[in-house]
Amino acid sequence: MDRAQLADFLRTRREALQPEDVGLPRGPRRRTRGLRREEVAALCGMSTDYYTRIEQRRGPQPSEPMLAAIARGLRLSLDERDHLFRTAGHNTPGRMLRTDHVNPGIMRILDRLDDTPAQVITGLAETLTQTRLAVALLGDETRHTGLDRSLIHRWFTDPRARLIYPEDDHPTHSRFFASQLRTVYSRQGAGSPAGRIVDALLERSEEFAALWGAHEIGVVRDDSKRISHPELGVLELHCQVLFDNDQAQALLVYTATPGTESYDKLQLLSVTGDRQPYT
Repeated sequence: MDRAQLADFLRTRREALQPEDVGLPRGPRRRTRGLRREEVAALCGMSTDYYTRIEQRRGPQPSEPMLAAIARGLRLSLDERDHLFRTAGHNTPGRMLRTDHVNPGIMRILDRLDDTPAQVITGLAETLTQTRLAVALLGDETRHTGLDRSLIHRWFTDPRARLIYPEDDHPTHSRFFASQLRTVYSRQGAGSPAGRIVDALLERSEEFAALWGAHEIGVVRDDSKRISHPELGVLELHCQVLFDNDQAQALLVYTATPGTESYDKLQLLSVTGDRQPYT
């Protein structure tokens, strides 16, 4: 771990990042070049004291999860992320199609969607980050661990994961998820994260086994989705999808047609609070 180089790198990246880049107001009295330390700490989900000690060449060696959080908070590119890990004395994360490092361009867009339900997912339907209204609409989908990080895995193994959609829509979603998993599996192969999910689902879900055996490829869902909310009822929403360059991640943005009942319900998300797990 090179404390001096690590501290200098973090400082220069912090100073290069502007409030507008992360959806923060600049304010008339801002004198700091770039972001303040407390702002970066909030973006990284850590205490200001912890982040400050790293920048001041003090404190313990940051763990890999902490470094990943810093990389996301500072909107680092993959090359910058790898440099951060090496400077902190860790091996660099593998660059697979599935990655926990959110594309900086997608993050900049997400930062400007604070008043809209939106989230970033991988090809395996793992949610990497969400806006506060996405948590209100869908629940905190970043809390899961292991194979359950994938909504595809949860969909076929945990009936509670299906509460988000009306029951009449379940067959359509099942076909889409099986097709989506096959697409990722064809890229990653056996022994990959996709392969481990396939193996687990073939053992646990007869429904998935039947769909997997059908070899459906490219099943497309309409961009209209019905979301079942425990307080607001069913919302008919449009789901717009923006992919990054290598199709490894997607930004999902949920909107409703102005003047509709679903549009009015969407405005109420800010006062309903976070959706609780499995409701």
